[in-house]
Amino acid sequence: MSTWTEHVMWWHVYPLGFTGAPVRPASPATDVVHRLDRIEGWLDHVVRLGLNGILLGPVFASSTHGYDTVDHFRIDPRLGDEADFDRLVAACRERGLRIVLDGVFNHVGREHPAFRQVRDLGPTAGTAGLFRLDREGWGPGDEPRVAVFEGHDALVALDHDAEEVAELVTAVMLHWLDRGVDGWRLDAAYAVPPEFWARVLPAVRRRHPEAWFTGEVIHGDAVDLVRRSTLDSLTQYELWQGIWHAVADRNLFELQHALGRHRDLLATFVPTTFVGNHDVTRIASAVGTEFVPHALAVLLTVAGVPCVYAGDEFAMTARKEERLGGDDAVRPEFAPHPPADDDLDPAAREVLHAHRALIALRRRHPWLHRARSDVLHVTNTALVLRTATGSGAVVTALNLADGPVDLPAADGAEIACGAGQVIAGSLTLGPRGWAVLTSAGS
Repeated sequence: MSTWTEHVMWWHVYPLGFTGAPVRPASPATDVVHRLDRIEGWLDHVVRLGLNGILLGPVFASSTHGYDTVDHFRIDPRLGDEADFDRLVAACRERGLRIVLDGVFNHVGREHPAFRQVRDLGPTAGTAGLFRLDREGWGPGDEPRVAVFEGHDALVALDHDAEEVAELVTAVMLHWLDRGVDGWRLDAAYAVPPEFWARVLPAVRRRHPEAWFTGEVIHGDAVDLVRRSTLDSLTQYELWQGIWHAVADRNLFELQHALGRHRDLLATFVPTTFVGNHDVTRIASAVGTEFVPHALAVLLTVAGVPCVYAGDEFAMTARKEERLGGDDAVRPEFAPHPPADDDLDPAAREVLHAHRALIALRRRHPWLHRARSDVLHVTNTALVLRTATGSGAVVTALNLADGPVDLPAADGAEIACGAGQVIAGSLTLGPRGWAVLTSAGS
């Protein structure tokens, strides 16, 4: 695989929400509305942040939220058409931005033509082999007896033991890689047998050896899954939980534990790391706007492939709710162009500046991609973390308390991000302060 993946940092976008496309009622759209150019209007902002990749949520034709696919080979008409997509790819390329697509290959929507054929013709339909069907007790015109994804009746499960499913997924991946994308986020990868990915990916990599594949995994044995699947990376939900929950609860021992678990993964793979995405409460709502830089400082100074969820850089707030439409608030429509810095309130402007500073720091220290992190000091409300390789070291210090704190600076001599004072190996942070230190001259 190319070393580009050691340098990429993603801006994660949920296109349907971002562009203001309607996600209900539940029926595939037919009229093409050209909305993808709304994303183009933000690409220069992504570059100014210091990021160099766009991780797109679902863009294929679907019935509602994008994860109930009806055609993997067609851009969702609510977003535009293939020409719109090609222009977006070209605009990214002009700016040196990589692109990863969201591949929903565990299930499809009930309105997918292959499933509609099963519904019309019964279990002997030519497309029946694509699905995990109980073939007894129903016939043409009946509702098929089929497995669904985690109780969601609208999401019918594909049969990953079937060769035609492997052929379909291979064809979809190659089609869009040929069209200019750089890799795939594999939705619900934890629900797919790992051996399925190991069957599919060799053929894809033969044509696109530099492609990158990360799986959405929220639980399970990550090391075993990577070894059996041959995926390059997995989403690091355990670290996400450790960061926000430790900050919100003022219990940085929880973060220390998560960082130890995170470090253990690096012998096998480099995880995809984040503090926000389209499925979770916004980080500013989870920890409070004042503590977003603390969370971000950890994200950008530990090993991983970091992702910033669009809007988190402006301290956008929203809570995920467990109900129909409970994701809508964290997947809002964006304006055609980003706001000017001077138009932001002071708290949002501070969060934006923290993003730029910390992303720039990581850009200057690309060895952080796979570096080892060790906690040097921890209390409920203070933590000092040193991340290092033979190439260098950075020291990240957090103070969640309402008063100042003196902490060991380790070999950190100069404050690269945040604020504090270093004197004779000791770092003083102000109330609710944070800082990232580097050694002299680095």
